[in-house]
Amino acid sequence: MDFLVKYFNDLLVLTNEMSVYILFGFLIAGILHVTIKKDRIKKWLGKKNFKSVLYASLLGVPLPLCSCGVIPTGISFYREGASRGATVSFLISTPQTGVDSIMVTYSMMGLPFTIARPLIAFITGIGGGILANFTDKGEKKTVDEIDCACDVSDQKENKKRKNIFTEIFRYAFIDFFRDIAKWLLIGLLAAALISVLVPDDFFTNFIGNDLLSMIIILLVSVPLYVCATGSVPIAAVLIAKGLSPGAALVFLMAGPATNIATITVIGKTLGRKTLFVYLFSIMAGAIISGLIIDYAFPKGFFTEAMMPMHHAHHEHQIIPYWLQLSSTIVFSLLIAFALLRKYLPKRKTKKDMNSRIIKIGGMTCNHCRMNVEKILLGVKDIRDVRIDLSNGEAVLTGENIDMINVAKKIEEGGYEFIGEV
Repeated sequence: MDFLVKYFNDLLVLTNEMSVYILFGFLIAGILHVTIKKDRIKKWLGKKNFKSVLYASLLGVPLPLCSCGVIPTGISFYREGASRGATVSFLISTPQTGVDSIMVTYSMMGLPFTIARPLIAFITGIGGGILANFTDKGEKKTVDEIDCACDVSDQKENKKRKNIFTEIFRYAFIDFFRDIAKWLLIGLLAAALISVLVPDDFFTNFIGNDLLSMIIILLVSVPLYVCATGSVPIAAVLIAKGLSPGAALVFLMAGPATNIATITVIGKTLGRKTLFVYLFSIMAGAIISGLIIDYAFPKGFFTEAMMPMHHAHHEHQIIPYWLQLSSTIVFSLLIAFALLRKYLPKRKTKKDMNSRIIKIGGMTCNHCRMNVEKILLGVKDIRDVRIDLSNGEAVLTGENIDMINVAKKIEEGGYEFIGEV
């Protein structure tokens, strides 16, 4: 019973500390989604030079895309004319951080981490992009004719849009929230569990070497998936248990930026050489940044500003407790709503004489859904597309649909054509 009381108390403390900031971060994410259009930025990323790499990293840092969502977006940029270096820069910088995770980092880990995290994402993105351009021997890239699909989808989406405020709130608190609700919940639950089960000074007593801690954290983080926002409470609790700030930064970088799925898609789409550059840039950047934080700054510089895990209800809080608690209630309701919408059984998809149902692998979020819609709407004879993320199915409406061409376009977009249902 004592275990459960302590567990739920720590869970409440963690959620209270981040809920206000994460709701505000999601609102900013909605504003960015509405105001930043892909067709306006493609021209910035096309040239094989430093400027395109710089623009790609600048664009990637604030965007609220996780590693599963950034892959189809980055590949879309690449196929629409972005250089290899700009694409790699975008793929590295984007999933490490975003406006939502920046806000949560400030709430739980203080100002030094809040500054360091996007700065390091920006620098590693530029480094990876330069390296990708340097190792690219100049082979001519064929750009598939997919631009028309974007135009069709954008026109269709604009017709549906009632006003800019509706679109901002719909994306921020329904579409985007549903994409990472599960990972936010997992991050919070795992952080509370670590807080209760792992003894204080665990890493100091049982490992004792900061570099070894970084390597262990890196090896665990690379194949696993954790979103940039969901990684923050875990990192904060690990520091409270004795993990060095540098090793925690390694987790904050490598966890969100890499996982098995993204590694597979990048290798398949951009090639093994680019995949090596991508992984090397993230891993080397994480270790170097971690060492700088641990050894170039005064001891305690990154930890003194953090949320005190066991004294979170101290008197001088910046945000009133009533606002924290009410934000936690709203946040919890949004989590429940998102998970219910995503996982409740739905009616089986039906098709008529002019529609065909296909199964697609690799669709994990609403960004994936929008990208697949754009791809399929650009295929000849397809008039309409309806996608069900819960079972990975797409209903194609039209006559004389060439399924071989459909499969080709899906594979070129970085997804898997499983077959017709």
